[in-house]
Amino acid sequence: MSLNNLTPATGSTHKGGKRVGRGEGSGKGGTAARGHKGAKSRSGYSKKIGFEGGQMPLQRRVPKFGFKNINRTEYTPINLDTLQALVDDKKIKKEVSLTTLIELRLAGKNDLVKVLGRGTLKTALKVEAHKFSAEAQKAIEAAGGEVVTL
Repeated sequence: MSLNNLTPATGSTHKGGKRVGRGEGSGKGGTAARGHKGAKSRSGYSKKIGFEGGQMPLQRRVPKFGFKNINRTEYTPINLDTLQALVDDKKIKKEVSLTTLIELRLAGKNDLVKVLGRGTLKTALKVEAHKFSAEAQKAIEAAGGEVVTL
């Protein structure tokens, strides 16, 4: 083995084809297969995202409407029937805390949780959440449970 017969491992290099734009003698000089004039023939060219050859781009043709409030606080909803199902499956007993909901993967660790009133609750539970709907609060207290707002 010597320096003159060293070669990279097969498949490790992917240089192929003719080097473009390296003088007339290379056979790919002159315009270097870019054609004559225009933005694409020049160095540093990159078209805008969504460019459609001068036609009005889709994101500008489609009508815009509505309003998205950037300050909106989003809550992860949990309904009473979900809580009752957890009691029936013996996953919770007397208390539903935020950590319990995270462990059961009903909420993320950074989520705000709101308990909603769909379904019925037959078991007395102490429920901890960030918010409660009026209907859910009534139902929990009617079942003999307790509501704790975080």
